[in-house]
This record gives sequence, C-alpha cells and structure tokens, in this order.
Amino acid sequence: MGQTLIEKIVTDYAVGLEEGEVAHAGDYISIQPKHVMTHDNTGAVIPKFRNIGASKVHDPKQPVFCLDHDVQNTSPDNLAKYSKIEEFAQSQGIDFYKAGTGIGHQLMVEKGYVTPGSFVVASDSHSNIYGAMAALGTPVVRTDAAAIWATGETWWQVPPIAKVNLDGRLRPGVSGKDVIIALCGTYRNDEVLNYVIEFSGEGVAGLSMDQRLTIANMTTEWGALAGVFPFDGVLRDFLYERADIFKAEGASRYTRADVDQWHENRLEADSDAVYAIELTMDLSKVTPHVAGPNEVKTITPLQVMEERRIKVNKAYLLSCVNGRYEDLQEAAEVLKDKRVAEGVELYVAAASAEVERRAKDSGAWGILQEAGAIFLPASCGPCIGLGAGTLEAGEVGISATNRNFQGRMGSREASVYLASPSVVAASSAAGYICDAVSMPAMPLAPIVRAAKAREKTPSVVQITEGFPERVEGRLLLLPKDNLNTDGIYGKDVTYRDDLTPEQMGQAAMLNYDPEFQNIAIAGDIIVGGLNFGSGSSREQAATALAHRGIRMVIAESFSQTYQRNAFNNGFIVIECPSLVQHLREAFAAEVGVGTRTIPAGLAIVSFSESSLVYDGRSFNFQPLGVVPQELIVTGGAEAMIAKRLRR
Repeated sequence: MGQTLIEKIVTDYAVGLEEGEVAHAGDYISIQPKHVMTHDNTGAVIPKFRNIGASKVHDPKQPVFCLDHDVQNTSPDNLAKYSKIEEFAQSQGIDFYKAGTGIGHQLMVEKGYVTPGSFVVASDSHSNIYGAMAALGTPVVRTDAAAIWATGETWWQVPPIAKVNLDGRLRPGVSGKDVIIALCGTYRNDEVLNYVIEFSGEGVAGLSMDQRLTIANMTTEWGALAGVFPFDGVLRDFLYERADIFKAEGASRYTRADVDQWHENRLEADSDAVYAIELTMDLSKVTPHVAGPNEVKTITPLQVMEERRIKVNKAYLLSCVNGRYEDLQEAAEVLKDKRVAEGVELYVAAASAEVERRAKDSGAWGILQEAGAIFLPASCGPCIGLGAGTLEAGEVGISATNRNFQGRMGSREASVYLASPSVVAASSAAGYICDAVSMPAMPLAPIVRAAKAREKTPSVVQITEGFPERVEGRLLLLPKDNLNTDGIYGKDVTYRDDLTPEQMGQAAMLNYDPEFQNIAIAGDIIVGGLNFGSGSSREQAATALAHRGIRMVIAESFSQTYQRNAFNNGFIVIECPSLVQHLREAFAAEVGVGTRTIPAGLAIVSFSESSLVYDGRSFNFQPLGVVPQELIVTGGAEAMIAKRLRR
C-alpha cells in the first residue's frame, strides 16, 4: 500500500521505526519535530519543563518563542512574565521574538523555520497554517511542548487522511477567506473532523501564498488537524523571495540553491495512496459568504446578508489568518477615498512588523489611516479578546479573524460574523454588512467520494495495573455540538498563571453556562456532543474540569487536540455516540427550551468491557488502549517524561 504525502512526512520525522518500516494512518509513533513554537503560553510551559526534572533544553535550535497574544497588556505582572520568558530563552540559547515583532505563526513562515516537507508543531491550534508551505503543521499542547524541550520528542497518533480536490479558478473579487468559509459551511457535518487534509487539483495553482496561508490556517475551524498544500511553482517562487530577503539581511535560513534542491526532491503522495475520504470544491463557484453569528460553520451568501442590513459596531482586519500584505492591500483598495462610517470602529493590525512596513511602503497603510482605522500592534489582540477593541454586550462585529465563538472577542452577549478583508472594509464604511462588489451566490453542492469509518463493537480490553476497571457517576448532559475551549475555560483566565487548581475549577464552563457551577458536583461525568473541545489548544479546558471534580467526559466525538490535552494531563475522555443520541432523545424537552446543563442520572462505566450501563441499557464505546491508560495511571505526560529522565 502506497503512502500519502502526510504519511511520508511523518515517516521522515518518526523516531524508533524499524528499517523499512513506514508510518500509516492510525499508527501511534514517537516524533521528533523540526521546531516547536510557543507564544505567551511559554510562561506556563517553563514550570512544566522544570517540574519533570529537566534543566537543559535537549536541542536549543528546536524551540522558538514568540510573544504575540497579550502584548497590549503593560501590567507589571504581564511584563514580568514576558521578561522571565526572554531570560529563559537567553539562558537556553533559544530563538526569541519580543512583543510587537509579529504573530508567532507568521514569524515561523517569514523567518524560515517552516520549510517544505518538514514537521513543525506549535502549542497553538492554528499551527495548521504551516501546511501552506507543504509542511505538516499541527498543534500540540503545553505538556507536549515541555516534553519536546526536554527530550526532543513527543507521541502522536497519525490521524485519518482526507484528500480535498480544488477544481477551477477563483473569480475576481473572491478571496482565500471565501474559500475556507465555503468549505467550512459546505462540509459542515464533521467530514474532516480530526483528519489531516491534503489539498490537490488544478485549482491549487491559481491560489497565491497568502490565500493558501489563510485556507490552511482555518482548516482548524473546519475541524482538521492539518491542511497541507503541495510543493509547486507558486511556493517555490515564494521561497525564492524569502531566500533573497535572508541574503540581503545576512541571515542564513536557506538559499535559492536550497529551494531548488528541496523542489527536486519534494515529497508527493504515491499513486496508490489510500485516503479515508475525498472531497471536491469547484473554486469557480465560490462567492463571498459570511459566517455566523458566533458559529464558523453557519454561513450565509453575502448577497443575502446585504439585504438584511445588519448594523455593525466594530470591524477587525487582523490576526494570523488575515493580517498579511494582500489582506491589507485588499482592504485599502475598498476604502480608498472613503471613511469608516460614524459609530463604527475599524481595528487594524498587521500579522508582523515586516508586513506592516511593506503595507506602509505600498501606501495601503496610509489609505487605511486616512479612512479612520485604529491601528494596533502586530499581534493577536482582539482576536483572542485581549487589549483594545473588544466587543461590548449587544454589539455586532464583522471580522477577518478565524474564530467567532461566543464570548471570544469580548462580551458573550455580542455577535460576531466572519468574512474576507474586503467585506470587513466595505462593511466598516457602509455601517452594515456588505461587500464592495455585488456577486450573486452560486450553489456549492458537496461532493464526497468516501465514507468515514464508523464505530466498531469493541472486545475485552486488557487493563493496565492501576487503571480503574469501572467507574460510577452522575451524567451531566451538555447538549451542544462543537462546544469550544473558549466556552469551557474563558479568555479572562486562560493567560493567568497565578490561579490555584481550586480557582481554575471554579472558572470551568462559566462562558458556556453560568449555571454550571451551581449544578455540578464532584464525581459527575460530563456528556457532550460532536467535536467536544474544538477551537483553541488551551489545556486548562481539560485540567479545569478535573480540578472541579469532574470524573471524565463522554462525547459523541472530540477535537483531537482536546483529547490529547486530556490524556496528557491524566484526565479520561471517551467517545460514545450511541449514549449521546439516547440522551438527546430522552431530554429533548429540556434541550428544546435551551437548557445548557442537564443532570441525567447515574451511569456505570466498564473499561474492561468498553461499555457503560445507563437507564437499563448498555452502550459500547471505543476501547482505551495502552497509551492512554498508561498516561492516566502515571498521572499524565509530565510524570511519564520525568520518569524517563530519571532513568
């Protein structure tokens, strides 16, 4: 059986494979990634690194630190945290980028850390963006980052692999953001949930690098763990340009000769490679759409949105998805000789200082300034709900960011819509959601050529010594699909490293349901819907539940990043779709009136039989294998790494 592009990259970065052995989807492997990027959360990784008994980073060239999330926060506490991160980087000889240099993902591409065929990870969910560079970029969690610092390695299960064919060419006025919004909304039934994607087809050649970076970035919101483009002429020209910049700056990242060698020896999928699913999008039929409110996968043709004349209060042109040069240029073309409407605030931030300089040189920055834009530092800022420009209760935002989860960009009583830079610019000038050019919508019929594997009936499982064979607890039904980590553990506490475990537990689920804390009791078992724990890679979304006394989470399916966070912190999660469906039907009345946390009675979970008993019925779930059991017994990945270092 042949290999996909993804499997070939994984094989190149796998550790411990036998001679001639190659990686395939489903395999648990050890990997040694080329780089691991951490941002403000470096401050939380450092104590993990020390707690496992490490004092010296295994390979100082492997980690990269970029301060980018809370850079507007000049409080003594935040400045002290930033200073400690910089001091640690200097003491270990690690590449460090101070606040204001740019967003970490943009810097990883700009500064030459991500190269074709490489495996690069980051403790941030938008590391998928590296796929635009024909690299495998995927998120890891903070515990993984500490393990990589200490040993150079971590564990990974190769996900199922999807092939996404992009046919045709984009029409004028249609952007990469329109493409990924269309993909998220057209294939919105978890077709690629926890998959890695290989983009192919004749349409790829017509996409610019900035468009590819946008599409790859938001494969995260689509539910995928990576979105990888091929190494073609467009990418080669981009790498040539970067190589020339490095040469002019006296940097030694890579040269044009390196690019030629990489292209000549580029990795490609075998002709007999096997994909779990194959999807198709005709780019010529993509038209501008708007996602939301407060849901990425709920999309509406822009023409329909214009007719609704939805008033906006704030507009955002920034973030790692749409803060690049083409995005700023696109917005400037719309706003030339125009002004931001009265009562609207337009916030603009470049993805990096280099992008900002280029926009200033081209005149785009000046046009935006004359239009009345409010400029912010090259950073994440309001995208993550930090600093100036966040939304107040009752306000409506139109944003070129990647997420519009409830409460993420400010008040949970605000509404956020996602759209392309041109739509954001046009809407900021008109005062309501609209586009600069009217374009009738065209049907985007999904084309699916394979089926995702379904739940299998498990057999008796060998239980690791110390792992519980059975657990009892009251079920708490949380009847929402795509319950994201912002809802589980909100932005107000995510970057606070001074909270006690008890305080973290008290913050759990408040953004999802303010009544959760009054309902939950120690020993409860949460039951969630599809894609539980989607969104950000913050590990506190798992640990906070454990600190609150939640025994485990059962869901119809999980974000793999959330699942990874849970096991890495010794917290049990299992998938049991049949139980979730039963509870949805049993409590349909409560779900129908909007109840968000529903006590549902006692259940008995048997891990040896991979089944649970509830309401007199038995429900099977996928068995927990050796790796997750060992992580639970040991107390998480930190304890396992500490044990390894002691040996």
